[in-house]
Amino acid sequence: MPFDYKKEYKEFYMPPKKPVIVTVPPMNYIAVRGKGDPNIEGGEYKKAIELLYGIAYTIKMSKKSDRQIEGYFDYVVPPLEGFWWQEGIEGVDYTKKEEFNWISLIRLPDFVTKNDFDWAVGEAEKKKKTDFSKVEFLTYDEGLCVQCMHIGSYDSEPETVELMHEFMTNSEYFLDITDKRFHHEIYLSDARKTAPEKLKTVIRHPIKRQGEQEFAQSELKM
Repeated sequence: MPFDYKKEYKEFYMPPKKPVIVTVPPMNYIAVRGKGDPNIEGGEYKKAIELLYGIAYTIKMSKKSDRQIEGYFDYVVPPLEGFWWQEGIEGVDYTKKEEFNWISLIRLPDFVTKNDFDWAVGEAEKKKKTDFSKVEFLTYDEGLCVQCMHIGSYDSEPETVELMHEFMTNSEYFLDITDKRFHHEIYLSDARKTAPEKLKTVIRHPIKRQGEQEFAQSELKM
């Protein structure tokens, strides 16, 4: 049976509907960066997803090619993810989707090296006659976070985010969204086939312990 990251790493992909604290280790991703409203048909975001899956399935099906990746095992392609931010805003403002900056992602199995990734890009370009130059190999160390399973439409996410931040504050943590740590979403449902009220999305925010904030502030005063 193919290895399924969602089932094997439930602490990262299947959190409860109540906020929890989690430490996320470094992971490698297929990534595409862009800007703008993700809902525009034929827009930059939709094209980015096509590029991501083009590489993801080229790697998955490498077992049937001349490229035998060392350490390969059969697996389910992990879910689509996204980092989101807007200039001058801590968190996200869902009423201004046109101002989104985003990095769209799919996790890579640990056995995939940068050389394997580069091979997949070349192979996909050759077979699909498509430019994959926007796709990159990204290593991201997310670290300490608060996360929660959100059930419902993307536009109702602020309700879950508010619960997460209340839990975070009561647990003596503070929000640490920066230009390197982002609002993070993991999409467990296919939005094309799932009613908005039934969508499952993992929402994750980077945090720090309150003591770390106080220490940083004291350093600034010295």
